[in-house]
Amino acid sequence: MQWILQLPALFFSIIIHEFAHGYTAYKRGDDTAYLSGRLTLNPISHIDMIGTIILPAISLITGAPLIGWAKPVPVNPYRMNDPYRDMVWVASSGPISNILLSLLSVSVLNLMFVLGLHKIMFFLPLIYMFQYMVYINLMLGFFNLLPVYPLDGGQIVLNILPYKYREIYEKILPYGMYIVIFLVVSGLIKFWIIFPTNLMIKFYNSIGLVI
Repeated sequence: MQWILQLPALFFSIIIHEFAHGYTAYKRGDDTAYLSGRLTLNPISHIDMIGTIILPAISLITGAPLIGWAKPVPVNPYRMNDPYRDMVWVASSGPISNILLSLLSVSVLNLMFVLGLHKIMFFLPLIYMFQYMVYINLMLGFFNLLPVYPLDGGQIVLNILPYKYREIYEKILPYGMYIVIFLVVSGLIKFWIIFPTNLMIKFYNSIGLVI
């Protein structure tokens, strides 16, 4: 029954992720997300059938890390000052927001321990949720850095490759979603996610933050 606490944490995290994309695009000159009503934390505006419903369900069934995404925020790179460079910032902002949210969660968690709230049964579900937030945001951040379109890593690669290599990369774009689903269903995605996640956990521990 842990998923009762995990799912809200996952949904909140992916909403923050998409909001970060829209806000960064807005600051870079593109108000498409703002005009579309997507610069909001209202979860209904961000639900994606595959990323928010189906993929988390597959993850729960297969035992793979509980991952997903929200409906992509609409972005028009041609309304930005430097479409290629600015799109790298827009794509990067989602994973960065997750890593920062993980750092915030572990900080709040440690504050709760300092205050002794872990000894009070009422706060135990909240402590578990923050513990989960630490891990799920790291996993979401690194998952979305996978260099497969339409994930953020794919968007970053697409915009930093020299033109002649970009043409080659564009040929595999239509198959990106199938590659992602295969990696999740097969469990291979864990090899991309777990190693950097464990490194970040070790980093938290090295600076005195305990999970």
